[in-house]
Amino acid sequence: MDTAITMKDAGLILLGIGLIILVFYAAYLVKNLSATVKSVNKILADAEVISEIAARRSKDADKLIGDAAESVGDLADVIKGNRSTIAALTSLVNALASLKNLIQKSNKKEDRPK
Repeated sequence: MDTAITMKDAGLILLGIGLIILVFYAAYLVKNLSATVKSVNKILADAEVISEIAARRSKDADKLIGDAAESVGDLADVIKGNRSTIAALTSLVNALASLKNLIQKSNKKEDRPK
């Protein structure tokens, strides 16, 4: 039995083979894309934790800067004679206590196991 393959049939066969290859390639691409999405999710979770820590640190630093500015202002007022020495020292001690608390928080967070 003789079979003849026309150009149309050959084109359809090649098109079918190409479609099968394309399906396998798409499946491979989806598999790799899934792994990539998982990695991106981990990175985003880490970035969220880091931004949370940075926000807390900036609030602590803002409070510390405010206390230090108040202490410096109080010391300047003492130098000018507008405030009592005890009030200025109290503000200075408060600023130093805030600095100490900030450093202790930082050390505790660094000592925690990951």
